[in-house]
Amino acid sequence: MIDFIFHFTMIAAMIIFAIIAIEHKNLVYCAISLAVMSVFLGIIYFILNAPYVAVFQLVIYAGAVTVLFLAAISLVTKAKGEEKD
Repeated sequence: MIDFIFHFTMIAAMIIFAIIAIEHKNLVYCAISLAVMSVFLGIIYFILNAPYVAVFQLVIYAGAVTVLFLAAISLVTKAKGEEKD
């Protein structure tokens, strides 16, 4: 029963952060909520006894892709700020 509650909590948190990533207006918050959603997905992979998939999920998607998104967002906002001056 505790396993079911833990699984349900992880899946519910993942869905909530995925909805936040889609619906939020601020792009930085979208990227961060996407990273948190990826972390929850990695935890679910660990629960399902897929440790290699979980590690790659955490390293590549929650780490590298999020850093890439945040770098792109910061570069685009700087370029937009330069045009306004």
